[in-house]
Amino acid sequence: MKYKSQKVAYWFFALSMLLLVLQIVYGFIMGFAHAGYDGLHSIIPFNTAKAVHLNLLVVWLLSGFFGAAYYIIPEEAQRELVSVKLAYVQLITLALVGVAAIIGFHFNYWEGRKFLEIPRPLDYLVVLNVLLFLGIILVTLFKGKRRTTTALVLSMGLLFAALLYLPGMITFDNQTMDSFFRWWVVHLWVEGVWELIMGGILSFLLIKITGVDREVIEKWLYVIVGLTFLSGILGTGHHYYYIGVNKIWLIVGGIFSALEPLAFLAMALFAVNMYRKGEKKHPNKLALYWTLGAAIVSFVGAGLLGFAHTLPQTNIYTHGTLVTAMHGHLAFWGAYAMIVFAIISYSLPNMTGRKLYESAIGRAAFWLSNIGMVGMTVAFGVAGVVQVYLERKLKMNFMVVQQEIEVHFIVLIICATIFATGITLFIIDFFKHGTPTDEAIESES
Repeated sequence: MKYKSQKVAYWFFALSMLLLVLQIVYGFIMGFAHAGYDGLHSIIPFNTAKAVHLNLLVVWLLSGFFGAAYYIIPEEAQRELVSVKLAYVQLITLALVGVAAIIGFHFNYWEGRKFLEIPRPLDYLVVLNVLLFLGIILVTLFKGKRRTTTALVLSMGLLFAALLYLPGMITFDNQTMDSFFRWWVVHLWVEGVWELIMGGILSFLLIKITGVDREVIEKWLYVIVGLTFLSGILGTGHHYYYIGVNKIWLIVGGIFSALEPLAFLAMALFAVNMYRKGEKKHPNKLALYWTLGAAIVSFVGAGLLGFAHTLPQTNIYTHGTLVTAMHGHLAFWGAYAMIVFAIISYSLPNMTGRKLYESAIGRAAFWLSNIGMVGMTVAFGVAGVVQVYLERKLKMNFMVVQQEIEVHFIVLIICATIFATGITLFIIDFFKHGTPTDEAIESES
């Protein structure tokens, strides 16, 4: 049976959709600025737009992960959440932290540390928020009737994500030390423990959608966890090449960065293999599309494109350029955004009772958003290669190079419009299902 407390997940997903829309808006502001149309500079400078864009990405994905956990854990533990009221408190405080950070950025109230810009007082609120979330999840799991590998991997990923936020709160006077520990948060989140979260959600969805035996799927999950820890931890070294640390990181970072695609390759093979083994013809094809798409696109974006520019021999030219943006956009989209969309697509009909599985809007949302993102990735890639050649090889002035590559951002804006159209359709489909009902939850077997 399903559990009434699972419907709290809907509101976390709704917050994700709202923050995603805001992130896209700021992405367009940056795109037009890159293309030479920076008319909003006096109101929203580029550095402000970038900080908001990046931090909204983190918050909406975390909200999606929290929603996924609130849906998955009760079902895996076979009991209701220990406190639905506290889950709603956590939702409200998460939204308040996000709003406060955005407002602060516009008034130049931020830490100024790349990717960790939110002001220190909000850091403490984030910690309290995540501790509340972990308390709800872990106590539910402890009191549950069963503890599955899927639930444990998901919970472990969320717990480590919380612990690895703490190094980013340490203040250093030395720039090298500050950058060294900052990457403990940034890299070990997105190329480490977030992969565990993705693996846990992926495992749950494949069990539900394919009908393959849980034991078979969870054996694959152990392989993914092992590869993630093997490559992800020491792979942090590719961020240390040029920040002032010992040159040993050129060797360590290079070797383990080359191994990082293996975890994503394992996820792609895992998903496709389970789909082929599956005998269950689940009616929710949209959830299947997003699930398989997440595994495959993450391998290309996070695995192959990451490998393409993190080796020392390449990274000496590409670090800090638009080549990084090329990798980052497709990696985050495939590995994390698509898996959030997958769990939303699977859980929403169950929570609302509206089985709008094969809607034309849903299929268009999937294809338009993916085609648009691939187009954006190519535009970033071409612009990045041109930037590397002109700036790093021919030693042209940075601002002159930016003018030379403006044309590529016209292409990027067109592709971003296609992407935004797909996201808009997904959100229309999201709200078309209506809000969760107890009756819908109880009717699920």
